[in-house]
Amino acid sequence: MAALIRAARTAQHLAVRALTAHGLAHPLTLALLAAASTAAARAWEAGHQVTDIHPNTVSSPGANSPGCSAHTLRSP
Repeated sequence: MAALIRAARTAQHLAVRALTAHGLAHPLTLALLAAASTAAARAWEAGHQVTDIHPNTVSSPGANSPGCSAHTLRSP
C-alpha cells in the first residue's frame, strides 16, 4: 500500500514541475495532472486518507486551518 502513496506523491510532483515549466495548457502538463489525479484516486479507493498523500507539515502555511482538515473531505 505504501507504493500507492509513493506513486501519488511522485505523480503530483511531476505534474507541478511540468506546470511550472510549461504552463497549464501544455499537453504534458495535462497528461501529468490526469496521472496524478488517477494515482490519488487509487490511493483513496485503497483506504488512504488525504493526509497520507499530503502530510501536515510545520512549515506549510495554513496547515492548521479548518479548511485543510482531511476528515472534512471523507464521508463516514
